[in-house]
Amino acid sequence: MSGDVEEARLRSTEDAQAQVALLADRWAEAVVSNDADRIATYLADDWAHISGSGVTTREEFLDLVRSGTLSHAAMSLVSPARVRAFDTAATFTARVTTTVYQRGERHVADEWSTDVFVRHGTGWQCVLTQTTPSTAPAP
Repeated sequence: MSGDVEEARLRSTEDAQAQVALLADRWAEAVVSNDADRIATYLADDWAHISGSGVTTREEFLDLVRSGTLSHAAMSLVSPARVRAFDTAATFTARVTTTVYQRGERHVADEWSTDVFVRHGTGWQCVLTQTTPSTAPAP
């Protein structure tokens, strides 16, 4: 591969990583806004959240937010994010703390979260979120 082509590919990958990092930040802001319609713009139609309790679909998650059964009070990165971009897919992994209210009961989570994004047209949408509780001491 010529140097110019390799440099353009590297620049394109760096641009995609920056786009996904910014998108993940805006998505976290949308989640904390508790605005289901705003949150939905970041999620692919077949998005799912995988956790220790199982699989939650996009519609199940959005319905919980819409009804007020689930609300987010805070979401913060605890570690630097690891962002990797490929031709049409990208991953965003970070340690995150969240404060949620489920049926009025407060829960605080410290977990590792990985989001898988797929490029569509000129943007990205999340197709999968996988969370794993953190057992390591907070940095």
